[in-house]
Amino acid sequence: MINGLSVNYVYLATGVTDMRKSINGLSLIVSEQFEHDPFNGSVFIFCNRSRDKLKIL
Repeated sequence: MINGLSVNYVYLATGVTDMRKSINGLSLIVSEQFEHDPFNGSVFIFCNRSRDKLKIL
């Protein structure tokens, strides 16, 4: 649980994600490339090119 919210699924994005993207850009990736609703209660994890940073949506 994250802050008392239940998480349905956890998705790890393979490949490289531009870490300059904000929540809007990451939501667009989730909806267009993954064909999922970014607001369905799932967690989406993205990593940068050097794989030392993560962004979680």
